[in-house]
Amino acid sequence: MSLKVVLTGGGTAGHVMPNLALLPELRAAGFDVSYVGSGGVEKGLAHAAGLPFFEISTGKLRRYFSIQNFLDIGRIVAGFFQAFMLMLKLRPNVVFSKGGFVAVPVTLAAWFCRIPVVTHESDVSPGLANKIIAPFSRKILYTFPETGKFLPAQRSEMVGTPVRQDLFGGNAEKGRSICGFNDKKPILLVMGGSQGAQRINDALKTILPRITGDLNVVHLTGKGKSIGYAGAGYKGFEFLVDDLKHVFAATDLVVSRAGANSIFEILALKKPMLLVPLEVGSRGDQILNARSFTQKGWALTLSETKMTPEALEVAINDLRANSGKLIARQAEAKAESTCSKIVGIIKQAAG
Repeated sequence: MSLKVVLTGGGTAGHVMPNLALLPELRAAGFDVSYVGSGGVEKGLAHAAGLPFFEISTGKLRRYFSIQNFLDIGRIVAGFFQAFMLMLKLRPNVVFSKGGFVAVPVTLAAWFCRIPVVTHESDVSPGLANKIIAPFSRKILYTFPETGKFLPAQRSEMVGTPVRQDLFGGNAEKGRSICGFNDKKPILLVMGGSQGAQRINDALKTILPRITGDLNVVHLTGKGKSIGYAGAGYKGFEFLVDDLKHVFAATDLVVSRAGANSIFEILALKKPMLLVPLEVGSRGDQILNARSFTQKGWALTLSETKMTPEALEVAINDLRANSGKLIARQAEAKAESTCSKIVGIIKQAAG
């Protein structure tokens, strides 16, 4: 009889893609894999990966007073009972959580059913959901060395973050064709995460007429956030999944938010990156991620609060000028088989 694992996590693609990165190794290890999440981005991505998907109610606990907190507590409670029934139905040997608030009721339900939970924290500082989940987890895995000080040493282990292996199979020529770029100008990829980044989008639109003279720009805008620019040397997409590997292969430079999953994928692909961490309305996790990468010489950083169109243009020019140094430092980064290590820990927890 094969072992069963339930994957959970959602809200943004950053909570989902690491789960999907584990799929080949989990399947090779003989696991029967299911996904429990909300009706958010994880639903479509799990279906696209061929996973059985089970939807539960979820809410979000905010760090500030909001009447919505009271409504969301009810949704989380409902989600717990739905997850509890799913645990009894699916009877997994282990639950692997990537965080986000949909993971809270799933991991609590697993704990009540005496199903071991393995959780993974991608960012330097643990998010609120993972702080709630941690006491109920048999093993807490993390990405950055700096994170260890926040976690119980006896139950935590630094493993890095899972990176999808299919990203390494891209074709640069196909990537240029997808974007409609027929010349040999360097390609700048601008990405604001799965939900987009309006501040980056607005600043980029202003400078596009100037920078597309000697750069091609491919832009992942986020759903419903097209900037309506039709000039030469620019191609916008709301979101890319299967074609992303080809676009990455063609890319020479990257401007990105500083979500841990995205920046470790960029690092693995050895692309010079300029990080614009989310600051306004955030808990500061991306600021710490960007600081860690900048201190290691893997990236440059531009503060969101100081970003004007002019500042973004200057920072992109700095990125071009320093690209060789960044690639050299990135090449020194230790490459480990993170997916294999995590799957080994999951298998051990499953018994």
